[in-house]
Amino acid sequence: ILTGPTAAGKTKLSIGLAKSIGGEIISADSMQVYKKMDIGTAKIRPEEMDGVPHYLVDEFDPSEEFNVVVFVERAKAAMEKIYAAGHIPIIVGGTGFYIQALLYDIDFSEHEEKESYRKELEQLAKEKGKEYLYEILKEVDPEYAQIVRALEYHKETGHKLSEHNKEQRQKDSPYNFAYFVLYHDREVLYDRINRRVDLMMEDGLLEEVKGLIEEGYTKDLVSMQGLGYKEFFDYKTFCKKTAYLVSTGKRSCLAE
Repeated sequence: ILTGPTAAGKTKLSIGLAKSIGGEIISADSMQVYKKMDIGTAKIRPEEMDGVPHYLVDEFDPSEEFNVVVFVERAKAAMEKIYAAGHIPIIVGGTGFYIQALLYDIDFSEHEEKESYRKELEQLAKEKGKEYLYEILKEVDPEYAQIVRALEYHKETGHKLSEHNKEQRQKDSPYNFAYFVLYHDREVLYDRINRRVDLMMEDGLLEEVKGLIEEGYTKDLVSMQGLGYKEFFDYKTFCKKTAYLVSTGKRSCLAE
């Protein structure tokens, strides 16, 4: 497993590692799995893969829901294929929840997300704000901060999600694994992230989001909740026909 914060250098290192040990890469990034979302996810380009096979990159349409249950299922299937080829699976990404679920075989299959209750919570958030949901969460399970998922789980089972996770984490991993976390000083990471955002805008992130909106992808989709995408939907009130993005003091047309 190769993980770490945004802009820590995971992608480049993962390619070098894979080529050195005969590995194939499974992405544990919750957003790079989506097609048509390349710039905002900092998705690895085909030429950057340098011949190393990648899984769970560019495989789902933005209209499809990708969650931890689907990730574990697909990752296990990829691992079987990699093992069959005599190679080593390398899990790369920044979604720690996904990595832990795979590594310790945490079971969420019996409690998949209920779409109707999710919609209800999203509507409450729109009407009364996220703080209102947080007050509900504090009554249900003050230990857990993943608002929608924790409330869904409690409604489905009557139990706390944090207790379920704690129990699952007591399990031994079925894998012989090595876990590496890349690290840089906070100032270095922030500088890298700031430069990455500027490059994304120069590379056409605004146009990428505009294209997704024009194709009919809406804010309520799981794919549109990713950083770098959901923020664009918040700037729609400057006039009736045009939405805008306010970034670094500039105002740009988002959708006409």
